[in-house]
Amino acid sequence: MEERLITLFHTYESVAYLISIAINIVISILGVVPSVFLTAANLVVFGFWKGTFLSFVGEAVGAIVSFLLYRKGFRKLSETKWFSYPKVRHLLAAEGKEAFFLVLSLRLLPFVPSGIVTFVAAIGRMSLPLFTAASSFGKLPALLLEAYSVYQVMNWTWQGKVISTVFAVFLFLFTWKKVVQNKT
Repeated sequence: MEERLITLFHTYESVAYLISIAINIVISILGVVPSVFLTAANLVVFGFWKGTFLSFVGEAVGAIVSFLLYRKGFRKLSETKWFSYPKVRHLLAAEGKEAFFLVLSLRLLPFVPSGIVTFVAAIGRMSLPLFTAASSFGKLPALLLEAYSVYQVMNWTWQGKVISTVFAVFLFLFTWKKVVQNKT
């Protein structure tokens, strides 16, 4: 996928920035597709800093568009039993500073899917300006870490080798744990 994006960006060089942002918006709306391949393509085509900035802008705009679409289409879902879990209810009811810090902290955690945070914030009581600020501030450190990791792995530096090794060990341990659990 990354190679196709690189080719697309080179083919339509004059609008490559806009294409990247549009793809990021689609990824954000879908909510479950990882953006790491787009970040990698941005880094290859635009360089580290421009590519990272472009990925940040795309993710920020994508989160705003997703928030607006989710709010318009799914607001009534907040009243259903699906959202009766205490942690989800807490985020749905949060307003003001509390909502800001909840979204900010959830954006900083790499294992919390971005689409879920956006969805729950959108159907809750959080305002768009507050969501935009919290989401963007939270995405910045996470995206810098992602861009740095992707860049190091792509260039196969010693840091990239460490990142790949840690990821492989984690994946092995996770798989091993699942296999052992299924046997018992």
